Amino acid sequence: MGEIRIIGTAHVSQHSVDEVQQAIDEWQPDVVAIELDQGRYLALKQQQKNPEIEDILQAKNFTQLLVQWILAYIQRRIGMDVGVEPGAEMKAAINAAEERQVKLALIDRDIRVTLHRFWASMSLFEKFKMFYALIGSIAVADKTGDLIDIEELKKENVVEAAMEEFYKYSPRGAMALIGERDAYMSHHLIRLGSANERVLAVVGAGHRKGIEQYLQNPATLPPFDSLTSQMKSRPWGLIFGIVVTAIFGLLLLAIVFSGVGTEVLLQALVYWVLIHGVLTFVFTLLAGGHPISGLVGFVVSPLSSLHPLIAAGWFSAIAEAKIRKPRGSDIKKIMEAESIMEMRTIPLFKVVLVAALANVGSSIGTFAYFIFIFPILGIDPNVILGDGFANMWSAITGLFGQ
Repeated sequence: MGEIRIIGTAHVSQHSVDEVQQAIDEWQPDVVAIELDQGRYLALKQQQKNPEIEDILQAKNFTQLLVQWILAYIQRRIGMDVGVEPGAEMKAAINAAEERQVKLALIDRDIRVTLHRFWASMSLFEKFKMFYALIGSIAVADKTGDLIDIEELKKENVVEAAMEEFYKYSPRGAMALIGERDAYMSHHLIRLGSANERVLAVVGAGHRKGIEQYLQNPATLPPFDSLTSQMKSRPWGLIFGIVVTAIFGLLLLAIVFSGVGTEVLLQALVYWVLIHGVLTFVFTLLAGGHPISGLVGFVVSPLSSLHPLIAAGWFSAIAEAKIRKPRGSDIKKIMEAESIMEMRTIPLFKVVLVAALANVGSSIGTFAYFIFIFPILGIDPNVILGDGFANMWSAITGLFGQ
């Protein structure tokens, strides 16, 4: 087994760039292993092909895309404030290895797999907390970077405290984003160490301790296949959709059997359409969407809210894409945007944001409907539910009794 040295870096630190270059020059490793996958490597080298817009729309992972872009923006913004391009230390490692004709190894997991497992592993509550934290992080990132000491953040006690806080804040998300990648990169480093005398690993400071522990105790590593398999998403969306449909159906039946009249039934149906449609329309406009996209959401939302496998945002996004005509090159523009407002002017970002916020509007509509429908109709819920279900039960028992 060869010697493996690990450099824990900050992705926006000039000191990390210098440290990587110095280590390669002085130690002269046989291979330089970097915390990148093939996609991010090509993006860093500006050799990545633009994705097809149709593929992005068909994947329907709009929320995951937003999370990825916002995280990248926060990192880039901090880098702009401290005068260092995000990933500069990785680029320095690549350039130094190529100049010295040292082998280069990409040891990180495919970002698409990581994001899928990250999103699928988190509970609904963790996702809400994550969005709240992201909004706060954007506000911090948009402030001056003079208060940010990157080298202080790299200190071991600070890194450990941050990792512990992350695991407390979102245990499943932290495992997918940090713990699993520690294990994945450790598998690759052990393989590289068995074939080379000196391996220099360049990874983020947050991964260093986890990787070192796995290298010291390889028997504790989880099977490699378990780190790359597709994780089944928790079917909360499906369950929620089925429950909503069932409650709405029972509510209509209760109104029918309560004897309050068809006018109340029609009003309940009309308000279902209006509440969902209006909120979806408003949230589409808040995302910067075209009014036509909002109208599509208005029409689809009352129906999609009753179907657990479709979402209003998908249809609004398709309409928005037809109008804005995003291109694959928009990805690069999003990655280079210097503010959230600039990102909002890019067609592809607007399409994805429309999809996400239209879904939020539709979901809020469902909760608002069940909370406010009885006051809106001006009727006593005890009459509807009590008499309605009692009469319904009598009708059922009478039917089967015959």
